[in-house]
Amino acid sequence: MFRPAPCILPALLTLAIAPTCADTQVDSSTAAIAAHVDASQEAAFALLERAVNINSGTFNPAGVRRVGDLFRAEFDALGFATEWVDGASFGRAGHLVARRGERGPHVLLIGHLDTVFEPDSPFQKFERDGDIALGPGTSDMKGGIVIMLSALRALMAMGSLDELTATVVLTGDEEDVGEPQAPARAALLEAADGADIAIGLENADDNPATAVIARRSSTSWTLKVNAPGAHSSQIFRDNVGAGAIFESARILEALRSKLAGEDYLTFNPGIILGGAQTTFDPGSMSGTAAGKGNIIAPTAVVIGDLRALTIPQREQAKMRMTEIVAAHLPRASTEITFQDSYPPLAPTDGNRKLLALYDQVSRDLGFGPVTAVDPRDAGAADISFVGGVVPMALDGLGLLGGGNRTEGEFADLRTFRIQTQRLALLLYRLSRR
Repeated sequence: MFRPAPCILPALLTLAIAPTCADTQVDSSTAAIAAHVDASQEAAFALLERAVNINSGTFNPAGVRRVGDLFRAEFDALGFATEWVDGASFGRAGHLVARRGERGPHVLLIGHLDTVFEPDSPFQKFERDGDIALGPGTSDMKGGIVIMLSALRALMAMGSLDELTATVVLTGDEEDVGEPQAPARAALLEAADGADIAIGLENADDNPATAVIARRSSTSWTLKVNAPGAHSSQIFRDNVGAGAIFESARILEALRSKLAGEDYLTFNPGIILGGAQTTFDPGSMSGTAAGKGNIIAPTAVVIGDLRALTIPQREQAKMRMTEIVAAHLPRASTEITFQDSYPPLAPTDGNRKLLALYDQVSRDLGFGPVTAVDPRDAGAADISFVGGVVPMALDGLGLLGGGNRTEGEFADLRTFRIQTQRLALLLYRLSRR
């Protein structure tokens, strides 16, 4: 049985033995929420096991729908009105949307049903060894959905669920967003319209002392270079030029020297192909290059990634990259194109305010302070799509663990009580505001 290395979990171990609310001066509602969460823990783990044992790779629509059906029954039991949004128009399984309530603050809860592990992956089953649960989606992020449900059940037991307007969106394609993107995220944006607060149940950086108020954007870019081909003995002549590979190298070095070092801006060339003939398949992210050392390469292609903290930063970077590419060497022709995947979640005052509320909740429960994740350590996620729509947003409140996107993905089940009590008490206090 796989066990994570001890060095992976120092923060989790510290907070897992933190005092519960019974050891702090708290009101009866806080204590009641904590007691309900603790009493329902094993039932929650059983639900997690059932969900993890259903393969829901993004490109397995039947499996994604089965996981959706499993969780749909749970939301139905809580009195939510549920619907399945079919994903045929964007080439994916679809999304589960659940709505409940008509008064109090409107909270949007966000999660995803899919994983990166398709049916042909050897990593398929839930395994538990004490406090460690191994399996696809344990922490990313079926565990987050189980925490969401457990917190809502605690509010129902307290008689407080009716004091919230809650909308839940569980997407079926977070790991690989469908195309076109507009219909793929239409249900999420519709749910965000009019919401006061957005909460994401991702596991973020798997640190219980942090939560996410900012995520960087995700943009892919493609550089194409063409130049005259000739025998290598003719390189650098006025009528031949330097060739496509030298021109690609010039551009990449100019990008590094002129753009590197700006806070939260990163750009990376991940694939480069050059030669007499090149081919590239975007679907498989692979290609071929052929040529000879004594032939000046007439073609080159570079595929890269661009990340920024705000939309203005992203657009400024695109403009500067385009200018560098356009200043091409003689006899070369160059083109760079961009495809935005995820917008940034900017660190707004509203997000900071929501984090402050969450931090106080954690302190009152005896779990210590919670600070903001460094945006460099938070990848793209669905909450980024609603960051410019909802006044307050917070992510990273799911079940924590590690090994994401690998066959060693695990959840530390000790963080269930920490994260669920925090979320339940946060929602309870929001319902009283």
